[in-house]
Amino acid sequence: MPRPRVLILKAAGINCDAETGHAFDRAGGSPAFVHINELIEGEERLADFQVLAFSGGFTYGDDIAAGRVLANQVKNRLMDDVRAFIDKGGLIIGICNGFQVLVKSGLLPGNERAEQEVTLADNDGGVFEDRWVCLRAPSPAAKDLCVWTRGLPPIVTMPVAHGEGKFIPKSEEVLDRLKRGGQIVFQYCDAQGRLGDFPVNPNGSVDSVAGICDPTGRVFGLMPHPERHICGLQHPRWTREGLKRHGDGLLIFQNAVRYFR
Repeated sequence: MPRPRVLILKAAGINCDAETGHAFDRAGGSPAFVHINELIEGEERLADFQVLAFSGGFTYGDDIAAGRVLANQVKNRLMDDVRAFIDKGGLIIGICNGFQVLVKSGLLPGNERAEQEVTLADNDGGVFEDRWVCLRAPSPAAKDLCVWTRGLPPIVTMPVAHGEGKFIPKSEEVLDRLKRGGQIVFQYCDAQGRLGDFPVNPNGSVDSVAGICDPTGRVFGLMPHPERHICGLQHPRWTREGLKRHGDGLLIFQNAVRYFR
């Protein structure tokens, strides 16, 4: 089968695109690096790809707010194309800054009006957090709904690196809807799967939310970096806990490739 084509979006300030492309390549995808201006001007077509990836970084220097400028470009210049891409069955992932773009453009958690219903605000500690965290799926429904996380172990580990990662829903009703719909994909936890305060929850996210998906399960955003744990050697404790065949993050990219194969 042909490798699924993956559009790795480029824009000023994105700095995790190479790692994201490498992760998709190792998983069996065919990554291509496309600048957002090429999509806006029609030099490249989103419809020619199966997967769209918003990588981590600091788009446009986070000068207004993390991810806001790129989110406005997507919402005002590309939303029709992105909607058509989702409707035809395409997959979208947003990692760290990419997650911020997805929530501020209204693509996550997802509604008909593309209205922003959640945000990612300054970490409670007021500093940039760069550390390894454990993640769990809060329910079997969440693991079944999200295409990207099917078959993952009950607890996975990945690094975080962000200053604005605190997940805040617009209201209790929004949070309840996400819970009922299985859209909360990851929560921060300890090694035994228990929720907790800092450093278990590195940013103070409401309900320890680390990642969510849309109602289709095909649009997925998370603050931790799966592309930084695709090889067992990347884990800081591999010499003490044993070398895994592959990193936990690789499974996420493999799920995207399997979806199209």
